[in-house]
Amino acid sequence: MAITHLSRFTILGVVHQVMTNRILILGGRGRIGSSVAQDLIAHTNAQITVTGRPATPKMALEQETEPRMQFLALDLADQEGLKKAIASHNLVIHCAGPFLYRDATVLKTCIEAGVNYVDVSDNRAFTRRALAFRDEAAAAGVTAIINTGIFPGISNSMVRRDVEQLDEAERIHLSYVVAGSGGAGVTVMRTTFLGLQQPFEAWIDNQWRRVKPYSDRETIQFPAPYGQTGVYWFDMPEAFTLVESFPVKTVITKFGSVPDFYNHLTWIAAHIFPPAWLRNPKGIEFLAHVSYRMTQVSDRFSGIGVAIRSEATGYRNGKSATVCSTLVHENTAVAAGAGTGSIAQLMLAGQLNQPGVWPIEQALSTTLFEQTMQSRGIEIHGKTI
Repeated sequence: MAITHLSRFTILGVVHQVMTNRILILGGRGRIGSSVAQDLIAHTNAQITVTGRPATPKMALEQETEPRMQFLALDLADQEGLKKAIASHNLVIHCAGPFLYRDATVLKTCIEAGVNYVDVSDNRAFTRRALAFRDEAAAAGVTAIINTGIFPGISNSMVRRDVEQLDEAERIHLSYVVAGSGGAGVTVMRTTFLGLQQPFEAWIDNQWRRVKPYSDRETIQFPAPYGQTGVYWFDMPEAFTLVESFPVKTVITKFGSVPDFYNHLTWIAAHIFPPAWLRNPKGIEFLAHVSYRMTQVSDRFSGIGVAIRSEATGYRNGKSATVCSTLVHENTAVAAGAGTGSIAQLMLAGQLNQPGVWPIEQALSTTLFEQTMQSRGIEIHGKTI
């Protein structure tokens, strides 16, 4: 079982033990992992260990200024090192993507050690691998929440919030737009191009249909400062988890970027480039690094924010109704950190205890979701059409 750090103090001759939560953030030196760590520093009293490549002088300085955070050089391929690190913490947050390249080793190790687990996974295949461990996690009393972050993550909870306002939901439409790099690193760029590799299945009119990524451009009205923005089909794990979570006929997941010329460049990569380019790791690396360098320039003008629009259509009181929710945040990486950090906060507080492996929309109640977002100053606006 997990080792929980205990500090001791004596009052009137009585020895007391105070539990200190210890969180391990795998990939904690990346943009998303760093944002998760900062959210946890702000909203919990936990001791935090972040992992990554060998420490630099800058990391050492950060540790000095934040005494509750320490760095651990760890390669996920080091099985013994991974087991030891997990066993000395009582919550693991997996931020080491791209998740297309990850198996469920971290989750499996957490289950064996009896340690709760959270991740920021955003890949359909990885999500299916993780969900296959539901029964094992439940038997071990381990709560594992996957697909946390901003999208998937906060977006899924927005959908649940909308669906719950209907008597019967038939259609879910989720759209995202990210400005420039979104404040994230090269890993997110890799994930975007990896998502263009092959068609994926989407649930449309009660059947699975093959959809080509970055196709069927649609103009969506987002809140300011984005306004009308083009979005395209994009493969996300919520494209199938939402189908399993809610009995709807259609689930649409679309993504776009600003400035709009990034959409056109991504469309060209998906439709014009030879498929072999997108299946070649070197090609993905080239596209990811070129795109990242471009966003370093455009970020100065576009910002690095994110907008989400969730729409659930169905029936309420015997009449057709559409419930819509929107969110805008000035920094995509920070918003992702808030989404994951809020789940970790609830788990540490014992407010989210559901043994098994669950996509976030199946584990997090709307009440808790709204409370944690409000505590972080994240506003979600809703309306019924």
